[in-house]
Amino acid sequence: MKKILIIICCIFAFQSAHSQLFSKKKVLNDASGGNGQIDNNILTWGYFLGFNSYDFKFTYNTNADAIQLKPSTGFNVGLVGDVKLNNYMNIRLEPGIFFTTRNIEYPESYGLTSIVERNREIKSSYVHIPLLLKIGTKRINNIKPFIVGGFSTSLNLSSNQDNPDDNSSNQFRMKKTTYYYELGFGVDFYLYYFKFTPSIRGVFALNDELVRDVDPNSPWTSNIQSMKSRGIFINFTFQ
Repeated sequence: MKKILIIICCIFAFQSAHSQLFSKKKVLNDASGGNGQIDNNILTWGYFLGFNSYDFKFTYNTNADAIQLKPSTGFNVGLVGDVKLNNYMNIRLEPGIFFTTRNIEYPESYGLTSIVERNREIKSSYVHIPLLLKIGTKRINNIKPFIVGGFSTSLNLSSNQDNPDDNSSNQFRMKKTTYYYELGFGVDFYLYYFKFTPSIRGVFALNDELVRDVDPNSPWTSNIQSMKSRGIFINFTFQ
């Protein structure tokens, strides 16, 4: 699913860019229904819909077999607040809700023999709040490529950090709050009534998210030095 979406975005961007760059007819859309160019506004609003794919980066205390992870495709929805700094830079706040599921499988070498012991399903519902700097190129007819980066934090509404049960009771625990840095790119397409922006962004956690089991020799957590989320967001923004 993720690869298909990326291919669709690339094809759409290439076709639009080709028509804008090589078409003789170059009508500049103002993305506001004829009420003035949207880029002239200091403050603009919008919303986004999209997809995500999260996994984990594990760091181990010993040179043991790696934990296997099976990510799946999740769903994003949120709002966009954009402040124009100049013709090339914008500050963006993009609070949203992100739903994702990750399945991890421990190797038998950890002393876990049954399928129930070796497998953990981790469902997360994040309130994700990034503060981003968007740097764009000069507008080319009705398209404007850009790169984006910044820092973010998320609150895991599905966190069981305070659950007294741990993996001995089949409860894999994660911390509630995570901090990230983010990097990505996209293209603004100026349409008559609004600005449409497909983008792709990588997010990388800065802090360890694992809550250790009570037993210091737990086969599920004792060998994990750190566990940090990583993810890819594909968003479609409307402003």
